[in-house]
Amino acid sequence: MGRGRQKAKHTKIARELKYDTYNVNLSALEKELGHHDDDQYVDKWADEHDDEDEDAATSSFEKA
Repeated sequence: MGRGRQKAKHTKIARELKYDTYNVNLSALEKELGHHDDDQYVDKWADEHDDEDEDAATSSFEKA
C-alpha cells in the first residue's frame, strides 16, 4: 500500500529535477574548476617524507 505513495514522491522529485531551472553562477564555477597556467602544482607533503624508493634505487646502482 505504501508503494504508490513512494512512487509518487519519486516522480515528483524527478519532475522537479527535470523541469526546474536553477540559477547557476557560471563565472564562479569556471574559477573553481578552471585551470590557470600560472598556478603550479605544489606538493605540500613533499618536504615531510623522504623518497625511500628513490634512495634505495640509487644506492643499488652505486654499489654495482
